[in-house]
Amino acid sequence: MVLLIKRVSVILFTMAMGSAAAGAQEAAPRPITAIIELFTSQGCSSCPPADALLKTYAETDGVLALSLPVDYWDYIGWKDTLASPKNTERQRSYVKAFGRGPVYTPQAVINGVTDVVGSDQAAIDRAIMKSSRLLEDRRVPVGFRRQSSSLIVETGAGPDGASLNEATIWLVVMRKSADVNIKRGENSGKTISYVNVVREMTPIGVWNGKPGVLQLTMAAVMDPETEDSVVLLQEGANGTGAIVGAAWLNR
Repeated sequence: MVLLIKRVSVILFTMAMGSAAAGAQEAAPRPITAIIELFTSQGCSSCPPADALLKTYAETDGVLALSLPVDYWDYIGWKDTLASPKNTERQRSYVKAFGRGPVYTPQAVINGVTDVVGSDQAAIDRAIMKSSRLLEDRRVPVGFRRQSSSLIVETGAGPDGASLNEATIWLVVMRKSADVNIKRGENSGKTISYVNVVREMTPIGVWNGKPGVLQLTMAAVMDPETEDSVVLLQEGANGTGAIVGAAWLNR
């Protein structure tokens, strides 16, 4: 996996350069080369291996690995303590866009364009490489920085000659980690560790192909459980298309 990630980093490094330049006088965003969204559940017996695998990706430079716990397995005996119906809604939108059947866990969506079983490392690696090649000429520079009590999001213009759709600008706030002792259901008796748990994903603007700047008041968008935050630039009216830009800011 390490060799693969290094190769992907070369493909997408130009996107990160724009972000770093934008925030040179503030905390520089981490370069993001691949986005993995894992739809998971504490009530799913197949999910713990995927949760553990996601942690290894989260520890890999350049990879944004997000846990999005869903709530539709709550009925089988354990209410997921991290789940959000908004995560479930996002997963259903992806399933519809991909032309898939029913939702399932663990599902990993890669760069917003393809999905694989979340516990299959080889499939995830292939999906990262394939989707990164697909998006190579469509990346948009994104900057994300803190300025006093505000957050500043800067988006660049689309690459010359690229055919890009209107894109949603998402603000994602998350907990870095969470350990959950599961007392009932399929994972009863297990303590499972989660990383980069999405607490809220909010559309904050629309990108129309031209450079732009958004300023947000931190107090209005952060909550006490927020430990980290990223912005995503994602094509599609409902924000479940290709992710063509991203930037990361630690609080």
